[in-house]
Amino acid sequence: GSQAATSYINVLGQTLAQASDMPETFGGYHFMILDADTINAFAAPGGLIFVTRGMLRCCRHEDAVAAVLAHEISHVNHKHGLQSIKNSRITSALTSMAIAGASAMTQNQLGALTKDFEGAIYDTTTTLVNSGYSRSFEVQADSTAVTIMKRVGYSPRGMIDMLSVMQERLKPGGLDFAKTHPSPSSRISVLQQTAGGFAAVSQNSARQTRFTRALESM
Repeated sequence: GSQAATSYINVLGQTLAQASDMPETFGGYHFMILDADTINAFAAPGGLIFVTRGMLRCCRHEDAVAAVLAHEISHVNHKHGLQSIKNSRITSALTSMAIAGASAMTQNQLGALTKDFEGAIYDTTTTLVNSGYSRSFEVQADSTAVTIMKRVGYSPRGMIDMLSVMQERLKPGGLDFAKTHPSPSSRISVLQQTAGGFAAVSQNSARQTRFTRALESM
């Protein structure tokens, strides 16, 4: 169920984070799945990364999940985005997480924490929408994500695959990725120049079996 999915994205995320130029952060990297159908993912200060169920449904293989996580890890590496947002809900939730550590938290504590963040997501998305702050960082984060993926042995084509699915599914006017990010098609055209030359992603491997097993509940 959801615990299998959470532990899967944490193992994958930690592997990618360790291969990044900033393997250590103040609170360590933690990856959480939000129970939302909207397509979104973001990184809070210090290495706490959220991915919605809607975003995971845009991933057809492990390389695509790796692309989503590597992109958010890149925002942390570059100190992008949420540093500009002083959000008390995020701060208090981060403090309780740093004290307890995600792995030591009970389901109830994690549930309460997720609720805090769901409120914070709305605030955050609204701030990003109003400031347009994150748009200028997306190309840089995609480019760094490609570097991280290559270091771990994932095909950067996973990013293009994920963006193609996202392109089909984003609803015009929704409060999600569409508001705070350039269009998937514009990101794909930039990525074609750097990632287009890589091999397509194989979907008949042990990696694919592991991906399907972990995320079947999504």
